[in-house]
Order: sequence, then structure tokens, then C-alpha cells
Amino acid sequence: MLLVTKSLSKRVVTTEGDLTILDAVEMSVSAQERVAIVGASGSGKSTLLSLLAGLDEATEGQVIYNGQDDLASMSEAQRAAFRAEWIGFVFQSFQLLSSLTAIENVMLPLELKGVGDAQARSKQWLDRVGLSHRLSHYPRQLSGGEQQRVAIARAFAMNPRILFADEPTGNLDTATGQKIIELLFEINRDAGTTLVLVTHDAALAEVCDRAIRLEAGRIVSEPGAGSDRGQPSS
Repeated sequence: MLLVTKSLSKRVVTTEGDLTILDAVEMSVSAQERVAIVGASGSGKSTLLSLLAGLDEATEGQVIYNGQDDLASMSEAQRAAFRAEWIGFVFQSFQLLSSLTAIENVMLPLELKGVGDAQARSKQWLDRVGLSHRLSHYPRQLSGGEQQRVAIARAFAMNPRILFADEPTGNLDTATGQKIIELLFEINRDAGTTLVLVTHDAALAEVCDRAIRLEAGRIVSEPGAGSDRGQPSS
């Protein structure tokens, strides 16, 4: 298995006492699998994704990659290095730096990683997502769909083993969101990347290989694989 969790829990302290966000979650993801995490608002979906990606620390439990790399045993610096090698993330709110152009946003993580051909690779990926004519545009000059395309280019430019996407179409209209999902699935298939995404869209979950449903921080069901393993249909 590429990814396994063991008794993964997250609690936070509030004025009314401890609040359990995730409660002993046990799940696994195979290499190149496409998994949807679904559930009502407040069920713990985004928190689970953050823990799987090493963006947050669990209160208890383990997140184990490749049978040996346990995020819980790593320092923050070690987790950051691991994320740079293994993980890509696409956010609902795009998370682009407003002071950087499209190509600079894609180049930044590559330069931080010490990649020598950061500019050439960034140009290649922006062309791949259909934005070769927007290289020097700032986020404020781009539509929501274009900003998400930049974010997808930034994530895949790092050659991640696994890509996490948190409601990647949540800030987009239906038509634009459909195009973004088609692009995301196409690039993911071509790159052979494992995909784990949080979504409230039942149609999107259906075209994934498997869906994991959360209720009040617990896994309540894992429906069978979707029958359509190709592109989402419009």
C-alpha cells in the first residue's frame, strides 16, 4: 500500500472542552488509485486530508507511506522535505501568491527544492494546462478557473507521488468546474499519480475508483469502485 493510517485521531481544545474532529480513522490507498473522501460539512474531510498530506499533526495515530515513512515520527523540517518529494496539493482557494505572476507561482516550490530547470519546467506545465498565454499575468488578472489551472500546474510540476485536492471546484461555477476536473483527471492519469480528493459532488465521487464516507470524524462506509475509470463526462 502506498498510504496507510492507523488509529488516526485529531482533537482540539475549545472553551467547552475537547472537540474530536477525527476518531481512530483507519484507511489505506493503493498506488495510482483515485479515492474520494465524502461527507457532510464538518465531518472531518479537510482535516483528514491535511493530516494525510503532513500539513497538520495528529493527536494520536500514524500516517505511513510506502510501509516505512511515518509522518508522526518526523520533525516539521522532515515533514516539509517529505512533502517536497512525495506530495502535491490543490486547494479550493487556489493559494496563489498575489505578488507573483503565474509562472513565478509555479516556479517558487521548484526553486525552493533546488530544481535547476524551474523556469523551463514551469513553462511546460502552464502550457499543459492551457495557459501559455498567461505566464506573466498575476492572480488578480486571472479568472477562477485560470487560477486553479495555475495551482494544478504548480502541483504536478513537482512530480508528486500522490496528489491531494480539497474541493478543487468549490469556488468555480459548474461549467468551469467540470473543465477543471476533466483536466485534473487527464493529467493525473498521464502522470500515473495517486489522487485523493475531498468533494461534496456525488458525480465526481462516482468517477473515482472508491469513495470513503466520513460522519462525525469516523469512516462509516466505503462504496465500491466506480464503473467509469475514464474521464468525467460533461
